[in-house]
Amino acid sequence: MAIIEIENMEFYAYHGCFREEQVVGNQFLVSIQLEVNTKMAQESDNLIDTVNYLKVYQIVSKEMQQKSKLLEHVAERIITTVHDNFHEIKRIWVKVSKVNPPLGGKVERVSVTLERKY
Repeated sequence: MAIIEIENMEFYAYHGCFREEQVVGNQFLVSIQLEVNTKMAQESDNLIDTVNYLKVYQIVSKEMQQKSKLLEHVAERIITTVHDNFHEIKRIWVKVSKVNPPLGGKVERVSVTLERKY
């Protein structure tokens, strides 16, 4: 088994419970880990034998553009859609972070991390 990681993908999106957040938007970071058997790809050096990172990025990007109130909901959609497209994945870990959240003080980011094993 191998761990494939795509780290700190940056998106400008409109997630949040406050109306202003869904109008003005904010900066978000998404990291994902995928546990998958890469033995065939290790031997073949062929993209069709592994998870295509570009397709994973495109899925994450599409899910980030759909407004949500909660980061938990965003992370769940990412996990579900990635697994729906790559059934060979045995474990998915995703972290969604909102940069400079409007909490009334200086906060670098808030994050939600979800993990699913198949």
